[in-house]
Amino acid sequence: MPLFYEKRVPEVLIQNEDLSDEFYQLLTDENLDDNQQAKLEKKFATELEVIKRDDRLETIAKDIVYHFPRRGYRGKAMVVSVDKFTAVKMYTKVQIHWKAEIKNLTGRIAKSKNDIEKARLKKIRDFMRATEMAVVISLENSDKEVERFTRQGLDIKPHRDRLNTVDEAGHDIEFQFKADEHPLRLVFVCAMWLTGFDVPSLSTLYLDKPMKGHTLMQTIARANRVSSRIIGNVPKANGEIIDYCNVFRNMERALAAYALGDKQPSDQDLPVQKKENLFALLDAAITEGLTFFREYDIDLNRIVASQDTFKNLDQFKQYADIILEKDERRKAFFVYSNTISALYEACKPEILAQPRPLVPVFQYLRGVIDSIIERLDIDSISLKIGELLDESVVADNEDFKAKEFAAEYKIVQQGKRWDLSQLNVKQLKQTFKTSPYKNIEITELRSFLEEKLKQMLERNSTRSDFAKRLQAIVDKYNADNSSTENSYEELLDFVSSLKDESERHIREGLSEEELELFDLLKKAKMTAEETQKVKLAAKSLLERLLTTQPKVLVQDWHRDEQSKLQVKSTVEEVLDQNLPDSYGRAIFKTKCDNVFELIFNRAQTGNRWAS
Repeated sequence: MPLFYEKRVPEVLIQNEDLSDEFYQLLTDENLDDNQQAKLEKKFATELEVIKRDDRLETIAKDIVYHFPRRGYRGKAMVVSVDKFTAVKMYTKVQIHWKAEIKNLTGRIAKSKNDIEKARLKKIRDFMRATEMAVVISLENSDKEVERFTRQGLDIKPHRDRLNTVDEAGHDIEFQFKADEHPLRLVFVCAMWLTGFDVPSLSTLYLDKPMKGHTLMQTIARANRVSSRIIGNVPKANGEIIDYCNVFRNMERALAAYALGDKQPSDQDLPVQKKENLFALLDAAITEGLTFFREYDIDLNRIVASQDTFKNLDQFKQYADIILEKDERRKAFFVYSNTISALYEACKPEILAQPRPLVPVFQYLRGVIDSIIERLDIDSISLKIGELLDESVVADNEDFKAKEFAAEYKIVQQGKRWDLSQLNVKQLKQTFKTSPYKNIEITELRSFLEEKLKQMLERNSTRSDFAKRLQAIVDKYNADNSSTENSYEELLDFVSSLKDESERHIREGLSEEELELFDLLKKAKMTAEETQKVKLAAKSLLERLLTTQPKVLVQDWHRDEQSKLQVKSTVEEVLDQNLPDSYGRAIFKTKCDNVFELIFNRAQTGNRWAS
């Protein structure tokens, strides 16, 4: 997974570019005795004074408090300090500014008159409220250790207690930090957990400790683990290194020694790229997206130039209608919008101070299309797009905060929702004739039918022919073998068929579950008497499985071989008693196998009959 770094505040850095190996060696040893600590502080007093200066640490703490909850991917993070004492100091300072920021957000929420801004700020505040932090350093658990921290004006006891505590489930701090869902999200370290400690959801390292060579390479590798954990609908696309100590001056030397041999590293060779490269990738993705749109005479730059960019819904509906003309075109647009969104999230929070006005335009159009295809609740679409539009930011370089302003806009309309039993085909036909956006009308009806058919297939697996028929209509439309009018007519015919199918169980005098069993058990060319017997067999089997004692669908029966044999035997016994005599041995076996397979698959997926 790619890693990106950014050199952030403060600008007061160590001037000596060639610190001795002894200095680095001492810093890598977390368990310095008193003599070693004294030697480090005496011989390298100037360097340590710069790193540990209180106003500098205050500045970094403020920056972490702003940066951490505003990242695109809010994974776990580590703050790496120069020594144990500084790690504890940083924890304390971050805690103070953390609480102040929550109070600040609460005040802004109360004053804001914009619902979208309120929702966005609440999301940040709730994330901060739920986040737990801890100091992770090696401990001596002795009075001497307490005394050393006390001389620094620090209380080590609560951190010692935290490290030695397990939760109600018996999990220690290491397990908690590795667990994706656990709220322990930010830890303060100096040496522990920097090597040989894998946390896939760890996405950010705040480095404030001079490093080089193998230690540097091992440390940065903490953030490049692949993770499938999605947080706030954002996947982990990369890791991020925030460099407060100009650590990456040593990157080329580290690479020469441990990765590239004698080869001079190029930008492409570096395992860690400057974060500004992400901005270049984002701009390139936007440019490619604009080129794609130009093929269809869509000019997004023109719409950005309008002061009413997000108030002219008809313009976006016109663009959506063009995109929805072909599935291939829609899928291509989704690739562009997904790429732009992922890169935009990866560029946070710095991107907030350098707005890309085309990003919300891409996302707004995506929102219009999503509301049509997915027919999502209007509030969820509004919040998703509104938060993006509301991220106008002016950076304040003095205290590393930001002023965030509300954006005013008109959000996308909700896609149509229907009740199949109440659907008026005649009325739909009339609406289509007068609609200026016929591809949208087709997409809305098609999306509704696909969702409805999915639900009906979940209730009755024998309806696969309906799925094939709908797909054939879609394929014909995408292949230009059918006009929009003909395609809509075919969809309306399909509506009638699906509506008729959804009501068939009533006409047959069966429940939905009984109908599925009946469809599996019936055969071609049955007499009226045989049909009634097959219906009785379906009803009898369902009753035996669900209500009659002794119970056969016992707990986790589908996981136990003996229980599975019992269920299969019961199916055969009930069907043998109820199916018509005209069912020969081969047909009987096939029907029994098909029914058992259905019951087993439903139980496996937890759909029904699992017990």
